[in-house]
This record gives sequence, C-alpha cells and structure tokens, in this order.
Amino acid sequence: MKIFHVQQLAEADKVTIEKQGITSGELMERAATLVFKEIHKRLAHEPIPIKIFCGIGNNGGDGLVIGRLLLEQGYDVTLYVVNYTNKRSEDFLLNYNRIKETGAKWPTLLKHEDDFPEITPKDFVIDAIFGIGLNRPAEGWVGTLINTINKSRAFILAIDMPSGLFSDKIPAKEDAVIKANFTITFQAPKLVFFLPETGEFVGDFQVLDIGLDWEFLSKAPAVAELIDKQEAINLYKPRKKFSHKGDHGHSLIIGGSYGKIGSISLTATATLRTGAGMVTIYAPKCGYEILQTVLPEAMVLADGGEKELESINFDMEPKVICFGMGAGTSEKTVKSYGSLLKKIKQPMVIDADGLNMLAKNKEFLSLVPENSVLTPHPKELERLIGTWKDDFEKLQKAREFSSKYKLILVLKDAHTITVSGNNLYVNNTGNPGMGTAGAGDVLAGVITGLISQAYEPLTAAVFGVFLHGKAGDLIADQLSYQGIIAGDIANAIGPAFVDLFKNDLERPAN
Repeated sequence: MKIFHVQQLAEADKVTIEKQGITSGELMERAATLVFKEIHKRLAHEPIPIKIFCGIGNNGGDGLVIGRLLLEQGYDVTLYVVNYTNKRSEDFLLNYNRIKETGAKWPTLLKHEDDFPEITPKDFVIDAIFGIGLNRPAEGWVGTLINTINKSRAFILAIDMPSGLFSDKIPAKEDAVIKANFTITFQAPKLVFFLPETGEFVGDFQVLDIGLDWEFLSKAPAVAELIDKQEAINLYKPRKKFSHKGDHGHSLIIGGSYGKIGSISLTATATLRTGAGMVTIYAPKCGYEILQTVLPEAMVLADGGEKELESINFDMEPKVICFGMGAGTSEKTVKSYGSLLKKIKQPMVIDADGLNMLAKNKEFLSLVPENSVLTPHPKELERLIGTWKDDFEKLQKAREFSSKYKLILVLKDAHTITVSGNNLYVNNTGNPGMGTAGAGDVLAGVITGLISQAYEPLTAAVFGVFLHGKAGDLIADQLSYQGIIAGDIANAIGPAFVDLFKNDLERPAN
C-alpha cells in the first residue's frame, strides 16, 4: 500500500471530483458516511454519550456529517464547533446547515475555556478539529481543549489524523496533540503513523478507501510503501517440486566470541528455518562443540582464534555471508573483518558488531559490497550515520547514507523501515514482545536465508522483516509479549510462511 504526501492526497481529491463529476461536498459525504458505518457497526446502538469536536475546516465538516448520521440513528450525540477563527470552509458551512434537518440541538460554539463541556471517562469522543492540513501548533485555548480531551480518559477516535499532529514534521514536546485510541484515516496511511516520535498519538488505525481516482494514485510516486500481508504474498517465491538443497543456497554465518556463541546459533537457526539449503557457521574454537551440539543441521568451521575471530579463512563459495553477531570488536577481529571485506564481492548481511566495526573504521564502508543489507538498531544506526534531531532527519540521513554507499539499511523499530536509496518500505508486523535479546540476530538470519534462496537483497530485506514480525506476532498470541524469547521467533518462521496463505483457497507449491 502506498503512503502519500498530504499534498498528493489533496490533488487526488481534486482529480476525483473532476473525473467523477461530483462536488467536494459529495466526496465529503462519501468519506464521512464510511466512518459513520464503521462506528455504527461497532457501537450497534449502545447508549454511549458521544461528543464530537469539529473544527471549522473540512475535517470539521467530516465531523458534522458523522454527527448528523449518528443523530439520525438515534445516538446520544452532542456536537461542538471549535471556533478558533471566523473563516470557514464551504463544505463545513454546507454540513453545519444540514444539522438543522435532523431537528437536533444546534452545535455548541466553543470560543474560550469557559465554554468547555465536561468530558468523562464514559464518553466517546470524536476528534474532527484539524485533520491533515495543520501547519502550525494548536495554541491558546484550543491547545488547552486538546489537553483537556486527553486528560478526560474518554475513548478518543481521531478522523484522518489526530488534531495537533503534523503530516511532515515532529511536534514539539509542549505542543498540544490529541492522543487517540483509534484513528480512521482516508485512502492511505500517513508516514507519521509509523514513526517512534509520533505513532503514539495515533493508536490503532484503519484505512478507509473513499474512492479517490485510482489512475492518479497508481501513477503518483509514493513517500513510502507499507508492507502488509498482501504485499508480502507478492514477494514470495514458491519452490519447484524437483528442487534440492543445492538450489536453495549455502549460507555462511560468521561471528561469535567467548560467551557470545548463542547469537550466531540463533542466526543460523533462523537462516535454516527460512529455507536455506545449507548453513555453515564460522566461529572461534570455543564455539565448535557448542554449535555442533545445539544445531546439528549446520556445519561448523573453527577460526584460528580460541576466544575470538583472528583470521577468517575458508575454502568455500557461499551464496551469501552474514557477519557480525557476537563477534566483538577486538583489534584482531577488526583486522580479520577488513581482510574479509577486501575479498568478498557478493552482497552480505551485516549486523551487530559488524556494524559497530564499520562505524569505528569508516574506511571499511567503501569495501562493503553493493546491495549489502545492514540491520542496525537505533544506537548502531546513530554510530553509522550520526545523530539526528528527529525521526524525519533520521530518515533523510539514512537515505543519504544508503545512496552514498549503495547499501540497504534495515532500521529496526516498532515499524521497521527498510531504506534503499530514496525508497522507504514500512513494515506492519511485529510487537513490543520482540524487544528481547537475540531478536535482531534472528532477523539477520531470516534475511540471509532469503538471499540464499536467490531473493534479491532488497526483496529479502523487506520480506524478511515482514516474516520476522509475523513470527513474533504468532508467538505473542501464544505466550504474551513478556513470554517471547528470540529462539521462539526463529522457530516460528515456518508458521509465518504458512500464515501467508492461510485463508487462500489455492496455495502455491511449498
């Protein structure tokens, strides 16, 4: 699913109105009616007090339509107009006047704090104050109103965008922003829904297709691509019936040090669970017996070093090399890493200490093969690209880094974002329980396993992040967020593949 700039969506509105021969008021009626139907489906005439706060622009017009339709169904609705200026949009005025037709009480005008109604935890609040067009913070009594709504502990539904939240910048800490429990947004999600600094204001969200012109949207360049189940299905490559392990690639996992052998074991397990035909683990001597015992499906090569990697030498040609988990950053390991990079030509997967060594030895970056996949968590990313003032600057710096070195960055977070040049791919699986030791090692293994099977590195990164998150979701359903450990995620990669086609009548060959 594409994620667009709000300016693109505004242009899509205009194109839709022109090509479909409708008015902007009719488009508003269509969109707001869909919201009403979602509310009505969930409330089913439950006698809950509904308070709708409407701005005086088009978002407020949406709120008025929703209010009118709820009133017509007999809901207990009170409408409030947040009168922060005397200017009103035409469609707001159109629907303001239509309230008369319901015979309901005229909307209450709010002009200052003395006009605020009492809002209780038993209320259902619908936020239709600003929407996506906001370009400056909510100040004065309007900001106070937003904070009052947030403190009420009422359930809050935001229409299109929580009021006070910008579409293209991060609000300051002192800015008043609706903290919604749920957001219903039109046509496409917004990038701020997925960023750590802004996602908390959105709550859960639902996208409603309001019928904007498909041709325009299909041709419009996306700000980012949201990766969910359907997108993941399109990335999947079925296996041929007569394929064998040699067709599925040989992966080489390099890493580990004394006390940190478990990390490469997790990576190798995930690589195998993702479908690599063969896996060899290259580790210090101290890991040899451990790895042969805990993962008999993998082959093991011992480095010359007893407790750390000292001289990486192997006589094989793997399909892909994954490097860094638990490797440490000793002088000998750094030297052996540099020597390895000078020899490798095919894309790699680099994680953990492999990233930390790149950050400390920036001259290594030019040696990393093009289209290699780097999987940093936030602190590792900061060491690579430098600090940032907010999430938007972080993404811009990540794009620049990716373009400069021709590498793929996987920015691990609640909604992991894969960066390839200027292209962003936002993942929509995963949960807080995956914030556990070793989960990143598993992700590196999933991506490695896909590259081993001849997935392009970018596809492997995007699809791998999805599968990794889905595996975590399946485990969370069984064990809770708190009960998840990294090994569970690795072992649930298979069920994550199965889940892709669980509801389909026809499934591709395994």
